[in-house]
Amino acid sequence: MIRNIGVLDNLQFVKRAEQQVYRHFLYSTKTEDPDRTLRRFHDLFIRGTGYENNEIRLAVENIVNSAHAETEFAFFLNRCCHIIINRWQMHPQFKTEIPNLVAKLKTALPPGGTSSRSSRKIRQLVGNFQSTEHYLKLQRLVRLSDPDGEYKSSRSVDVVENSIGDSIQRYPYLHQHCLLSEDSDIELEQTIKTIQSDLQKNYELSLAQYITARVCLKQLVREYKAKNQTKIPKSLVKSVKNPTLLSDRELDYSLRHYMGKVEQNFTYRDLSLNFINYSSELRTYKTFKQELEDYLVSGIEGNYGRRLKSQISRCLWRTLPDFDVRQPDEFLKLRTCSQLFKFLVVDGKNNPNHNLYLDLIANLGETQTIGLLLKLVLPYYKVKPYLEQRFSLLFSYYENEAEDTAMWLVKSLENLQVAFSVHFGDTDFSLIKII
Repeated sequence: MIRNIGVLDNLQFVKRAEQQVYRHFLYSTKTEDPDRTLRRFHDLFIRGTGYENNEIRLAVENIVNSAHAETEFAFFLNRCCHIIINRWQMHPQFKTEIPNLVAKLKTALPPGGTSSRSSRKIRQLVGNFQSTEHYLKLQRLVRLSDPDGEYKSSRSVDVVENSIGDSIQRYPYLHQHCLLSEDSDIELEQTIKTIQSDLQKNYELSLAQYITARVCLKQLVREYKAKNQTKIPKSLVKSVKNPTLLSDRELDYSLRHYMGKVEQNFTYRDLSLNFINYSSELRTYKTFKQELEDYLVSGIEGNYGRRLKSQISRCLWRTLPDFDVRQPDEFLKLRTCSQLFKFLVVDGKNNPNHNLYLDLIANLGETQTIGLLLKLVLPYYKVKPYLEQRFSLLFSYYENEAEDTAMWLVKSLENLQVAFSVHFGDTDFSLIKII
């Protein structure tokens, strides 16, 4: 049994107390219904007083009264939440309780409402938790695990209707970057991967069905035109919902662009293979950067093409100049691509400047801009997560903005989902060539 020893300096002692609470919640999720687990969570962390299990109550008091509580409690509480969520995620009938758990955190009671020093500390630390990255990621997980929006009925979960953040389930490539952190456990990683995989498969299936329906309609129109008939019976027209937030016209254009010929007689895949073959013979890193610059801007003509080439040239000139005379290896190539993504999309969380990306959108449009970035991913697939991370930063930056105030970002995210699906997904979309 853990003794209440007040302020703890022994980190190992605190870790044992944390493990005791973790086992307690794990046992509860295995043996009790979600309502009972929610009541336990509420009494232990929200009320912070009068918990029925004295040993667990003392364990939590020892944790919050430790010398490291201000910095470590958020990790502890986050872990407790994920132990419960991971178990409920495994059972479809319990998934709807996940929003209720996260909603509990919003109802933290004021510290002044209790005379117990430990209870006040618990309430204070739970209140502080609401301003952490952990809490933000839990809210994202709620949105992801409940794509039909049932959690919106709970007023305790912060949701901006039709916001960028409200559509996170639409973009599986963002999930690991927006929901996982360095201290995430293996169970959470597996949970996110499972959700990510399921949503991607459903998206690809919906997209394939949409394309098939469009092809059938086109063939039907051709048939009736050949017969000099202008009216097609509604019963013959199968309506399939567009699975994106793009218009039908925009989606058709994006699909043809990413799969069709974009420069002379070459597709993006053709261009990347040509570049791989050509660049493999280059002797110096400096020459590689020069050829990469030409590869990227080929097909972009006029004044803007020249301006973009100059901007990319300056970026590459500053990238690892000490290695210019070295033979380009995989490390140098991948590092160069990652630097270009920082330059072209957004630098980082602490420097969210993305003016160049907005300039690209203004001059090329979302579809061609994503095509430019795709040119870097196709020959060097290992940099795909780094591009995803750049867009996760933009997603986080605009998370609470309404979709219609940042439509350029919505269209960029949608185009990237289309581009990734047709090039790296498991579904054959070649029928699009008929449209």
